[in-house]
Amino acid sequence: MKLVVVGTGYVGLVSGTCFSDFGHTVVCTDSDAEKIARIANNDIPIYEPDLANLLERNQAAGRLKFKTDLTDAMDGADAVFIAVGTPSRRNGNGADVTFVNQAAHNVAEFMSDYIAVVLKSTVPVGTARRVGDLIRKQRPDVDFDMVANPEFLREGSAVEDFMHPERIIVGTDSERAREVMAHIYRPLYLRECPIVFSGLETAEITKYAANAFLATKVSFINEIAELCERAGGDVQAVAQGMGMDRRISGKFLHAGAGFGGSCLPKDTSALAEIGRIYSAPQTITEATIKANEATKTRMIRKIVDLCGGELSGKLIAVLGVTFKPSTDDVREAPSLTIVPALMDAGASVRLTDPQGRRNAEKLLPGALWADDPYACCEGADAVVLMTEWNEFRALDLDRLAHTMACPRMADLRNVFDAASVRDAGFVGYSAVGRSL
Repeated sequence: MKLVVVGTGYVGLVSGTCFSDFGHTVVCTDSDAEKIARIANNDIPIYEPDLANLLERNQAAGRLKFKTDLTDAMDGADAVFIAVGTPSRRNGNGADVTFVNQAAHNVAEFMSDYIAVVLKSTVPVGTARRVGDLIRKQRPDVDFDMVANPEFLREGSAVEDFMHPERIIVGTDSERAREVMAHIYRPLYLRECPIVFSGLETAEITKYAANAFLATKVSFINEIAELCERAGGDVQAVAQGMGMDRRISGKFLHAGAGFGGSCLPKDTSALAEIGRIYSAPQTITEATIKANEATKTRMIRKIVDLCGGELSGKLIAVLGVTFKPSTDDVREAPSLTIVPALMDAGASVRLTDPQGRRNAEKLLPGALWADDPYACCEGADAVVLMTEWNEFRALDLDRLAHTMACPRMADLRNVFDAASVRDAGFVGYSAVGRSL
């Protein structure tokens, strides 16, 4: 089949590349000419494991192309996927669908024969139906169907998630569109991946509900972590015990500095706003958002306490600024709250991250940077493990301690155990949800 993908951001680039690997002919479009030129030369603007090889292979095979407009791309296409950004509105209330509306307008302009218009972007409930009305008003002469096909890609494992998903959600009111989507995803269906068909609104709600539930698990275990610290428990053992219950599972029960990234913060905020619009308050989601902010504040206090209650004049080393490992994404990362707070308290902060510096440097003005964790910790009064990159899991703790002015560690991802850290010569160690 011939597919068009509008938008070469994270979702669009991964989806288009993977669709081409299924054997479909794919044209990815974006209004950013510089970005399109870079990608066409196999220079990917995001860090995502395995994506570069996949993109290069399918471009060489002629199945994957990149263009700046839809003029030729739409000719003979069976489906067009709108995969543009839906950032939070400036007031923080809900998702901004300006780019979706513009993409829909552009798609409508070049439609001719029947086509399935697929919303891959995460959009407020009712957007697919409303976009369909806009296209129909603009092009009443063209036959098309609307589809809501939300993505469930995890940054750092997006290619694996696309190729081996746990489910595919397809929302549409049209039997013809269902057949198109079933054919597009047939390679996954043959691998026994379930395709769940539903109405438009159901698919849109499913995306928000899934992410809000995952965020709730993160906030829940972080609140349990605080209880463990105060009562003398071990949150990792608690999470292990909880996760053995198949109704709960252990995923997203890892205590830490709070959730971040491009999805969970934005989608929980959007779901809360959708609830207000429909007079169906999402009180659990709203509490999840508040709990996540409280977790970041608690991490700041933890670092201050580790340093004897005073940060003025101290040098703090921070290992990791991305919201999770295996990505260069720092959007809504805990580091963007915690690092400025440390500097506001009078500390000098030196950072290192395997992939995050390019995106974080402009967002964390005033911070110092180092190329590796040992250089980052040299002369530091404390080290904060913010992101659990594999590169940080196997650190030589003895070497690290001896490079520091005062070897103290705030392990905000519970990577190490207290005995190993103290045996290496650290005089202070603080973890999350563990009584030490």
